[in-house]
Amino acid sequence: MNKPSFLSILAASLIIASCGKNDKSAQAGGAPQIKEYKTVILQPESATLNSDFPASIQGQQNIEIRPRVEGYIDKIFVDEGAVVKAGQPLFKISAPEYEQQVRTAAASIKSAQADVSSAKLAVNKVRPLVEKGIISKYDLESAQYTYESAMASLAQANAALVNAKVNLGYTTVTSPVNGVVGSIPFRLGSLVSSNTAEPLTTVSSIGNVYAYFAMNEKTLLNFTKDAGASLNQKLKSMPAVSLLLSDGSTYDQKGNIETVNGLINTETGTVNVRARFPNPKGIIRSGSSTTVRIPKEVKDGIIIPQSATFELQDKMFAVVLGKDGKTKNANITVLENTAGNYYVVTSGLQAGDQIVLEGVASLKEGTEIKAQKQSPETVYADLK
Repeated sequence: MNKPSFLSILAASLIIASCGKNDKSAQAGGAPQIKEYKTVILQPESATLNSDFPASIQGQQNIEIRPRVEGYIDKIFVDEGAVVKAGQPLFKISAPEYEQQVRTAAASIKSAQADVSSAKLAVNKVRPLVEKGIISKYDLESAQYTYESAMASLAQANAALVNAKVNLGYTTVTSPVNGVVGSIPFRLGSLVSSNTAEPLTTVSSIGNVYAYFAMNEKTLLNFTKDAGASLNQKLKSMPAVSLLLSDGSTYDQKGNIETVNGLINTETGTVNVRARFPNPKGIIRSGSSTTVRIPKEVKDGIIIPQSATFELQDKMFAVVLGKDGKTKNANITVLENTAGNYYVVTSGLQAGDQIVLEGVASLKEGTEIKAQKQSPETVYADLK
């Protein structure tokens, strides 16, 4: 019997080893791995939803400053943007005729006073003569009438002086309110009068400012449907609102919604709303563009992270993990306003559901996964 050669034995060993490796590979590929996904069991949460509305700012009073008399601007006491007090001088108008009227009226008073004194002396002189029957009563009555006429002339002269001083006072134009001076289109030497089309300037009273913005009817109903019966009660029950300045910062004073226009704009479907904000430091100026933020409290709602959702054909979905460990897509609806990086779910989910938190867009329905449960405190750490 022939002995097997060395080459034959080596070839057989290689074939057996190769078969063994193939068997191990087949065994490894036949058991698919189950991936881990972060999940959370839903429970009622509370949050604050913010609605932002572009707004324009107007001072509580925007008063046009106009001259009451005609003349040339002699002095300008303030600059544009200056903060002024009520009664503070703004302009001086040169009108010499009003000074002359004061002097004339003062001189007329002295003349009228002299006439009164003379008429009084005449009455005192005639009265004893009438009593003695030397002259008739007619002479006394005539003297008394002259005295009364002189008194009337004196009163008229006093009124003329007061009127002249008032007109002279109009040559100094003062601020009627505390506020901020607007643009000043006139310069020294400009001729102005009460008929000048353009005002000397505008003073905006900004102790309080009004923020005007528009709100659609649906949004207004959402804010007021659970409030009081009348509109005033609804407005009073609305929460304090915030103001976002142009640099994105939040103004440190809270405001209140005071009025809602009774008419809906048929072209835009919106109503005009006015909110009032205190402005003690004068930071906010009339004409500014800002944003009014209205908060709405959600209590015991179903709130999920935005990362736990995906959109498909204009519908929003979340992935629910069933008791069998397999996933199921849940069609959900959410409120328009978001609580930061969270959605408030109005339908499609309920308390006790276990949802997948990440990677949901690429997770096929019916996939078996391993749940890596997260605590609600961790998931909702940023919820406000």
